[in-house]
Amino acid sequence: MQNVQELASRLKQNIGNIIVGKDAEVDLLLTALLASGHVLLEDVPGTGKTMLAKSLASSLSLTFQRIQFTPDLLPSDLTGIHFYNQKDGEFHFRPGPLFARVVLADEINRATPRTQSSLLECMEERQISVDGQTMKLEQPFMVLATQNPVDNQGTFPLPEAQMDRFMIRMKLGYPSASEGREILRRTVQAGGLSAESAVTTATAEEVLEAQRSCRSVTIADDLLDYIVALADASRSHPELALGISPRGTQSLLRACQAYAALKGRDYVLPDDIKMLLVPVCAHRLVLNNRYDVQDNPAERILAELTESIPVPSEKGLESEVR
Repeated sequence: MQNVQELASRLKQNIGNIIVGKDAEVDLLLTALLASGHVLLEDVPGTGKTMLAKSLASSLSLTFQRIQFTPDLLPSDLTGIHFYNQKDGEFHFRPGPLFARVVLADEINRATPRTQSSLLECMEERQISVDGQTMKLEQPFMVLATQNPVDNQGTFPLPEAQMDRFMIRMKLGYPSASEGREILRRTVQAGGLSAESAVTTATAEEVLEAQRSCRSVTIADDLLDYIVALADASRSHPELALGISPRGTQSLLRACQAYAALKGRDYVLPDDIKMLLVPVCAHRLVLNNRYDVQDNPAERILAELTESIPVPSEKGLESEVR
């Protein structure tokens, strides 16, 4: 896993030249990249969601497109259209921005559900269908979406099927006092810093090779049973209308493999599952009471499940890994 850790270290250092602090959040972003997943960045405006996404894109030598989602955006604006060329008298396909390898869907919840649905096929199947023609997307392919809180004006909540396609959802939060001072210090520098200041540090071939390496990370059968037990418990929880889906358990498995490789290990630990459970699974849960105003009820429920379900013993795991 040395190649994965070395690649992640380069990317993290490069992003750190632009983003102040947020080491844990950057680790989650790189975990999703290594696990071939998509990321939803959710927080109030001005906390650096777009800057973080663009910093990662600038660090990769991959085609990049940013889409500003608005209420009048149409699905064809994303997927592309067939247009009639008068010179040769034939229809030609003009690809939309979704044909890039890294796509930033900025303020995704400002578009209508119809437009949001145009992302479903490309996020899950890595392909786009237009006018009966299906076209495969180049790999690696990653969607980085930002959204403002759903109670902001002019927002449309993402449907459950859309949320379930994001491997990780995370919030950046406000910076600490020291981080805020460093942000201001960089602001007064000549010209300041922008996401485009990040230099390219990884090629498509390096990313694909790292993704293949992550899939070879060992996870013991007891840990697979642990993931299944957590999912089963969420599906029967009295406060939840929808628990962790099968896609959710697969995402958790792949994320744990990628995170272990990022940390230089070729095996998954129980702590990896417990650490990634909330960012990978909390956004997939649907409460019985949709209008529950309690702070982070989904996160609280997952924390309760990790406390109530026994964790596999390390001795048994070590023998399985060997």
